[in-house]
Amino acid sequence: MVRTKKAGLGSISLAVCVAASALPAAAQDNVEAPSGPRPTVSRTPPPSPNATINLINLLVKQGVITEEQAAALIKQADDEAYVARQAVREAATKAEGAEKTASAAADAVSPPGTKRVTYVPEIVKKQIREDIKKEVIEKAKKEGWVAPGTLPEWASRIRISGDVRVRYEAAFFPPGNYPYSVNYNAINTGQPYDLNFNSNPYFWPTYNTSEDRNRLRLRARLGLEADLYQGFWAGLRVATGDSHAPVSFNQTLGGSGGNFSKYAIWLDRAFLKYTPFPDLTFSVGRFDNPFFTPTDLVYHRDLGFDGFAAQAKVEVAPGITPFAVGGVFPVFNTDLNAGSNLDPSTGVAKFPSNDKWMYGAQLGAHLRPVPDVEATVGAAYYDFNNVQGRLSDPCFASTTSDACNTDLTRPSFAQKGNTYMALRDIVARDISNINEPRYQYFGLASGFRNIVVNGRLDFGHFHPAHVVLDGEYVVNTAFHKSDVAARALLNPLPAGPVDGSTNANYVGGNQGWLGRVTVGHRELKELWDWNFHVGYKYLESDAVIDAFTDSDFGFGGTNLKGYFVGANLGLGPNVWATARWMSANQVAGAPYAVDILQVDINGRF
Repeated sequence: MVRTKKAGLGSISLAVCVAASALPAAAQDNVEAPSGPRPTVSRTPPPSPNATINLINLLVKQGVITEEQAAALIKQADDEAYVARQAVREAATKAEGAEKTASAAADAVSPPGTKRVTYVPEIVKKQIREDIKKEVIEKAKKEGWVAPGTLPEWASRIRISGDVRVRYEAAFFPPGNYPYSVNYNAINTGQPYDLNFNSNPYFWPTYNTSEDRNRLRLRARLGLEADLYQGFWAGLRVATGDSHAPVSFNQTLGGSGGNFSKYAIWLDRAFLKYTPFPDLTFSVGRFDNPFFTPTDLVYHRDLGFDGFAAQAKVEVAPGITPFAVGGVFPVFNTDLNAGSNLDPSTGVAKFPSNDKWMYGAQLGAHLRPVPDVEATVGAAYYDFNNVQGRLSDPCFASTTSDACNTDLTRPSFAQKGNTYMALRDIVARDISNINEPRYQYFGLASGFRNIVVNGRLDFGHFHPAHVVLDGEYVVNTAFHKSDVAARALLNPLPAGPVDGSTNANYVGGNQGWLGRVTVGHRELKELWDWNFHVGYKYLESDAVIDAFTDSDFGFGGTNLKGYFVGANLGLGPNVWATARWMSANQVAGAPYAVDILQVDINGRF
């Protein structure tokens, strides 16, 4: 029995030791269950709960521990397992927080864009470098960093362009030209002309019609366009020029006083443009001609338009794109201080407004019937309001400071060819004084409402060479010959298309047309690119306002007919040479003819 009891005690001692070794470290220090509300966390990782329960059940089965003790041990094991799980979760959370804190601390002392990694394969490192490079460049563009080979973001939204042209021009006048062609523009833009031969025995200002001339001329233009925001654009351009003339940017070298004097720069374009859709554009300010005009018959190629214009187009079928253009354009605006020094007896100190406007509309279409053929056709209507001269009320005009109430109807700029009328109904202050001056201004004898039909046909079968046909026809529907002839009779000076000495035999007209054929490259892009053209022009006196048509053919204006030929040769991607010969004759009236040679070197950027 003793041996058995010893053996039993030994077995119990061995079981207790096994159980003790299976218990957590805290339980080894104190075998009894914890008396506090929360268990103590073990210093070593807890065993699996299932294995512990199995061992406790085995000890109960062998009688080593009682069931009450087993229940206490199982509860303790469950509590410690719960605490262990919570500790793992808290450790993971703290580790993640520590990693973020460490990363933020590293970023604070590292350059922007630095990425910290423990280990990254070489291929991933290369991709990271490329990504970082892109991020830095993008940030540099947005923030406007100055770096080699890069531009600030705002600079990428500005487009700068310009051109320079140097021209040699020679004019050859044949014998027999009428020498007394009146320069009405010189009168209307300066002091009025005294018609009294007793007080002014000198001839009226005239154009040169007899003396050949040679000159070098320069044209330089610099412009920019800026992309403002979601379809809004702004544009600006400055250019050279002898004067404020709207149809020429040529500056005569040695002119403007000579002696290597500096030349004037004029504001040529200044506009805002909005394109809400690719096929719809609104423009306001001073901008390029918005209408389709393939020739210079009606409008000079460089003429700028002041006002507002809208342009729209839509492709209704493959190869068929109708378009429409419309606008309102101020031609002349009355000065706020216009009309002073009137007769005090009238009680009027200033003139009423005599603003001049042009309203224009055009319909047309771009056509491509086959891949190698393109065509553009258009029909336009231009209504010039308030441009016709009017005879004034009776007024005094014995001094250059006198003014009459229709003076503002005179053109503010003109070339030559239109029919003119005297504007002032002059009353003598002293009828007994035969030497009293009679200062006069002159205005257009006709109104202008133009219907214009034009077109361009481009054959590309011989690409890169093309054959291009351009044509344009104009008629002035506001012209009434009998009315214009009656107004011309009021003009005591020879007025353009007359017989040279009197207005009694008026022979003016209201139609014009131009045809041109061009063969060669449409654009001169490379060295030795070329094209040449030949054409014929016929433009009667009052078909269009002479101020806005071509300034080169016949030295500008209307009442001209004749042929022209020219050629262009590329000297590089942005440099080319041009040569033109123009032979013009007067359509009707006093004899006038001139041949003009122009040779140009052009560069653009």
